Amino acid sequence: MQARIKSPALIFPEAMKAMQALAATAEGSGLPERTIALVHLRASQINGCSVCVDMHYRMAKKLGETDERLSTVAAWRDAPYFTDAERAVLALTESVTRLSDTADPVPDDIWNEAAGHYDEKKLAALVLAIATINVWNRLNVATRQVAGEWIKSPAAEDRLKNLAAVR
Repeated sequence: MQARIKSPALIFPEAMKAMQALAATAEGSGLPERTIALVHLRASQINGCSVCVDMHYRMAKKLGETDERLSTVAAWRDAPYFTDAERAVLALTESVTRLSDTADPVPDDIWNEAAGHYDEKKLAALVLAIATINVWNRLNVATRQVAGEWIKSPAAEDRLKNLAAVR
């Protein structure tokens, strides 16, 4: 497989800065990094973004995620490995990612379940995290970015080392 073009975020550095700023906002909100990693992985699975599935699986492992949890995130409803708060986040992630699938894409019951676990600031951060990963997925899928290529960059090496240090 070969990419159609470089990532638009690499072609337009100001776009990369904007995307990184959005991501940093969610990451600096106090949400657990592992929760954000689950959001990124699940949305990327839904959208078929191999680059982001690969990247966020690796990042989640560096954050201490287990193989059991990572291998069952796509089937989270039937897996015993997730907390109620994580289930609420995964449901919200699916709803926001699949906006056109139903007439009421983010139903009150899904929103209210998430709101039962997170305050307004953290809910806002979750929505930003979900929206941001969906943008990345669309950029990567549209341009057919190749999974594994990102890991060869110095920025990726630094990011993974920083995640390992956090742990």
